[in-house]
Amino acid sequence: MFYYIVRRILILPPVMLTVAVIVFSLLYFTPGDPAAMIAGDQATPDDVARIRVAMGLDKPFFVRFGLWAWQLLNGDLGMSIFANQPVSLMIGQRVAPTLSLLILSVIISLVVAIPLGVLAARKRGRNADRVFMLVTVLAFSLPVFVIGYLLAFTFSSTLKWLPVQGYTPLSEGVGSFLAHLVLPAVTLGVSYGAILARTTRASMLDVLSQDYIRTAVAKGAPPRVILFTHALKNASIPIVTVIGLGLTALIGGSVITESVFSIPGIGRLTLDAILHRDYPVIQGIVLLFSASYVVVNLLIDVAYTFLDPRIRY
Repeated sequence: MFYYIVRRILILPPVMLTVAVIVFSLLYFTPGDPAAMIAGDQATPDDVARIRVAMGLDKPFFVRFGLWAWQLLNGDLGMSIFANQPVSLMIGQRVAPTLSLLILSVIISLVVAIPLGVLAARKRGRNADRVFMLVTVLAFSLPVFVIGYLLAFTFSSTLKWLPVQGYTPLSEGVGSFLAHLVLPAVTLGVSYGAILARTTRASMLDVLSQDYIRTAVAKGAPPRVILFTHALKNASIPIVTVIGLGLTALIGGSVITESVFSIPGIGRLTLDAILHRDYPVIQGIVLLFSASYVVVNLLIDVAYTFLDPRIRY
């Protein structure tokens, strides 16, 4: 296992290099001129040309990529075109809201989805199972922004229970912190929870049909012990896989969720950078997301060996 982890870590630099080349190439060939956007509508062609020279946008592809790659090797993600601030500083200022949103969303999804999936498997073919399947399909089908607007309209505009937008740091009080994050976390976790619940149900149905489960039933083991001690543990590998892969999907969904609820996180920063064609910020965020994806997959593989000792790498 140790050598496997070392090999996976050694693979990380080539993977990140490949991602960097792809990201830089896509942004390089994307239509639009950041210099023209910075100069404004009243700028002359000479003004735009001077800005392009000052920003290094007049250089060839390989020269620009080489300069950017050298900055990355020195831990420098570059400077934002519009904010004129280091990209690493801008991302660091937005990490806390996004991380808080993701953690709360995952907690809510796990607490709700896994027990519902187990219950649906226990009630297979009954009305409770049919309702479960209907609700999960509906939850998975609805776009994130639709869920967000429905929740905001119901619990903020109509019932006045929760604030509709904004973010309060944890240092300013747990109550206000949770009040501002509950609706965004539920919005982000609905589709994720639906997939997780359906995976739990399917995996549990497969395990509950095994001989050792029938033996436990014949021996008179309590249903709760059978479900949560014997069955759920052996059904956990597909569930853990969905949990890990879903985390990366949540990162992408945070772009829309943070925009709907005006949360100043990395997702909102991503959208602003795309709208302003702020290439250094976009590149830095994509690299961060890619590194997160690789690390999450490594953690999933390591978790497999703890859940099932028969797995060896």
